[in-house]
Amino acid sequence: MAETMEIYDDRLRAIVPMDASLQKLANGAVHSEGPVYFHEDDSVIWSDAHGNRLLRWSPTENVSVIREPSDYQSGNYRDLEGRLVACSSGLRAIIRREHNGEWQVLVDRYQGKRLNSPNDLVVKSDRTIWFTDPPYGITEPNQGYGGEQEQPGSYVYRFDPATGEIDPVVTDMVRPNGLAFSPDERLLYVSDTAAFNIPGGPHHIRVYEVVDNRHVKNGRVFATIEPGQPDGFRVDEYGNVFTSSQDSVQIYAADGTLLGKIFVPEICANLTFGGKEHERLFITAGHSLYAIDLNTRGVQL
Repeated sequence: MAETMEIYDDRLRAIVPMDASLQKLANGAVHSEGPVYFHEDDSVIWSDAHGNRLLRWSPTENVSVIREPSDYQSGNYRDLEGRLVACSSGLRAIIRREHNGEWQVLVDRYQGKRLNSPNDLVVKSDRTIWFTDPPYGITEPNQGYGGEQEQPGSYVYRFDPATGEIDPVVTDMVRPNGLAFSPDERLLYVSDTAAFNIPGGPHHIRVYEVVDNRHVKNGRVFATIEPGQPDGFRVDEYGNVFTSSQDSVQIYAADGTLLGKIFVPEICANLTFGGKEHERLFITAGHSLYAIDLNTRGVQL
């Protein structure tokens, strides 16, 4: 296991089997991002974010292209009705695939002005969608269609599809990117990847207390990620945070201790839990999709 994992804290031994191995499931993407698992057919849908495609892997059908162009989809998630909800950096919107296969824009503006370029999202148990809105689809030529930034900053928003209400909930970050809730949804974790193109910018995960299911307070740095960026991450049933980084999936205990790393041969961008018991970690990295079986279960897929 030495070539796959590095242990800094013995708590990791109960999370990752000592004989676990990293499997490459697929390749051929320009930049793999935003995996989401569908238990109905044991499949993973993920974004080829820079290739402007949406891809699907299953153990029986291997890899297929399910949307091209994808309007530069990035983060993907599954809502409580089993529909695919996604961030479209190109459309600068949150979009959803209905059960009939049609796509619709859910929200693309705040206070009458266009969003920057939604990057990642989660669906809370109350069906609200929380998403990050950095400007990468505006500033980076391979992540969107360009344009002018209309919002005064890069925020985390809470959007209610039932009412159309949208509100900024986190406004004190430079480039918010990945996000996830703790198992009890009392904490919101958000990564800041400003160091990607701002010299000396943050490359950390912040954590906030959730108030009344719609606001946050008392933000603080949970962990600084090195090397690279904490682009996307997920939380398991014990509150451990599994985050992407340049060399690995880094695993942090709920108290902020770095437990160890699962090394990945390409730069890791994002990840999600899946499998019949939610015990399989799917990882998008570089051109590829990887998986590893764990002794823990994810709470957000």
